[in-house]
Amino acid sequence: MIDPHAIIDPGARLADDVTVGAYSIIGADVEIGPGSWIGPHVVIKGPTRIGRDNKIYQFASIGDDPQDKKYAGEPTRLEIGDRNVIRECCTINRGTVQDKGVTRIGNDNWIMAYVHIAHDCQLGNQIILANNASLAGHVSIDDFAILGGFTLVHQFCAIGAHSFSAMGSAIAKDVPPYLMVSGQMAVPHGLNTEGLKRQGFTPQAMQALRQAYKTLYRSNLTLEQAKEALRGPAAEHAEVRVMLDFLERVTRGIVR
Repeated sequence: MIDPHAIIDPGARLADDVTVGAYSIIGADVEIGPGSWIGPHVVIKGPTRIGRDNKIYQFASIGDDPQDKKYAGEPTRLEIGDRNVIRECCTINRGTVQDKGVTRIGNDNWIMAYVHIAHDCQLGNQIILANNASLAGHVSIDDFAILGGFTLVHQFCAIGAHSFSAMGSAIAKDVPPYLMVSGQMAVPHGLNTEGLKRQGFTPQAMQALRQAYKTLYRSNLTLEQAKEALRGPAAEHAEVRVMLDFLERVTRGIVR
């Protein structure tokens, strides 16, 4: 399963059935779980833990030093879950001690070619990052979010669950859950209705979210006023609760 032209450090720990392609380099303190496939010309540097059944395509650079001038060689980490697909030429950096010290990627994510995931980013599950999407440091993305091709996300921004960005969007504020955004700079364009339908949201949930969107964006309320107005609906609808919980964590302001 290991091509003879691959270079595997003796300190790396690979499950017995891991496949590694020609000319890939796997460094010390790298752990790769069962069923994972590493293509040719991939570089993986530790400390990095990669779970089971992942596929990493050629020319990806995984777990290298953070692109942060403050980084001084501290032993920070990268953690990748299970069943992720990481396509050609992606770059994923480890964390920094100025934050959590770890970059995390969850399970079942689809990460397309030339995506960059910077230090200390925290990604959930079943996220899609289309070609050339780029995340600056300290970005968080919740489950089922989709970033269109060439989307740029400013450092420390948060992207809510089930949200969607159109191609070429530049995001410099937090994106609440369920929203569709586009533009430079990105602005909201209603709910991600089609995505929510595909995920099986009920008509009742959709109606509650439409009303929550109107409260947040069409009622001339400040963010604090909107949060207060959403407390009642959040008590009745779990989907609105998710939006309110996100808004309670906002640090950069939300897209407007």
